[in-house]
Amino acid sequence: MRPGSLVRWARGAVAREAQVLLRGGEPTVELLRHLGPDVPTDAQVLEVLDLCIQVGEVLLSTGEPVGETSATMTGLAAACGLPTVDVDITFNAITMCFHRGNVAAPVTTMRLATYGTTDLTRIALITGIVDQVTRSRMTVPAAVAAVSEAVNARHPYPRWVATAGLAGLAAAVAVLLGGSAVIAATAFAVTALIDRLGVVLQRRDVAPFFLQVTGALMSTVATLGLLAAGALPGDTQPSLVIAAGLTALLSGLTLVGTVQDAISGFYVTAAGRAAEITLLSAGLLVGVILGLKLGLVFDLDLDPAEPLRADMAGFVLTTVAAALSAALFALAGYAPLRSLPAAFVVGGTAWAAYAAVIMLTDVGPVAASGVAATVVGLATGLSRRGSGRRTQVIVLSGIIPLLPGLTAYRGFYQLAGDDVVSGLVTLVLALSIGLAVAAGVALGDLIARPAPTRRRARPRTKDHLPR
Repeated sequence: MRPGSLVRWARGAVAREAQVLLRGGEPTVELLRHLGPDVPTDAQVLEVLDLCIQVGEVLLSTGEPVGETSATMTGLAAACGLPTVDVDITFNAITMCFHRGNVAAPVTTMRLATYGTTDLTRIALITGIVDQVTRSRMTVPAAVAAVSEAVNARHPYPRWVATAGLAGLAAAVAVLLGGSAVIAATAFAVTALIDRLGVVLQRRDVAPFFLQVTGALMSTVATLGLLAAGALPGDTQPSLVIAAGLTALLSGLTLVGTVQDAISGFYVTAAGRAAEITLLSAGLLVGVILGLKLGLVFDLDLDPAEPLRADMAGFVLTTVAAALSAALFALAGYAPLRSLPAAFVVGGTAWAAYAAVIMLTDVGPVAASGVAATVVGLATGLSRRGSGRRTQVIVLSGIIPLLPGLTAYRGFYQLAGDDVVSGLVTLVLALSIGLAVAAGVALGDLIARPAPTRRRARPRTKDHLPR
């Protein structure tokens, strides 16, 4: 290249870069969105909005973060031909509005999400339907029929299977905490009895707070009764039965979604969920303290067992127990049977990471729990990359071995013994572990998820709606 040509090329490159620098950038918020020459009718809009709200209700009922739920509903509406949709979720109230510019009034609908039994199979069906619609492989009427069928369908297997899964979860946690075979069998039987009693009370519309009180009280009283009868000698650490039962009762709390809502800026919903978690945890506190006070009347004491030290000798046994607890929780949540191996692997990996951090470093259980939960979040994000769908079974099952059931019981025991200062400190430690687990999951998912691609919504007319 001759010197003159090189100079002209350099001048042109500089001029082009200068024009780019001086030109105004794209808006950071897309305030005005094109509607197209025509707008859909009220019937079409209401059909799509009802479909989106049903999807959002299912996701929200399992503790899905508000940001993820809103993004799913907005994306589904755009795929159905409604690109100018706003979604507002406040705890259990879902409001959705479709704007039609100056040519027609906006259409708004609202629904209260009811929190029922977690059904991970139903979530998998719903996310599959959303994926089919967004890929233009399913029409709106077909999606409406499929979502309605999925929402109203029966659970994939009988209720007693879920009870066995929850009881097996408690037994596996008892082994994880260092309990013997007798303790594991007792935890299985007591938790199964608690779950069946909970089903009876739910049919009578008993408030969740009293369900937690009843479950914790029953776990404590049953353990005290077996101890008094001589079925649980003192050297078998009978307090692990209560700790395993508390872990099973804590497994239904949506702590991860609460922290993710707070991190994402949905403070009102995060505050509502935090209040719910606080109330339900207070129910556990009341139930355990009532049971321990009753035991003191009969000179029965349940000293909290010491936490099991992580070492190579019991590494394999505790890892298998952690993996089993995760898989059995997935079974208790009506997860598809094909997802149980994934829950098994993630639960075992999370506990292995926790034990490795404890053994190789001097950090405490809070930091170790955060690191292990980050592994769960990474697994969740990577699985989402591979399938494009949410894998709630991974995140919900993976954190089960990390829940602070034994720490919470130690704090309850100290409060029952009027050692208020030590009890509050221990409960703060349990809360810190729970927050570390939730924050670790959010961090791992954030690291592993793909970078968002910004696309402008294409104008659609009512003739372009997928029918």
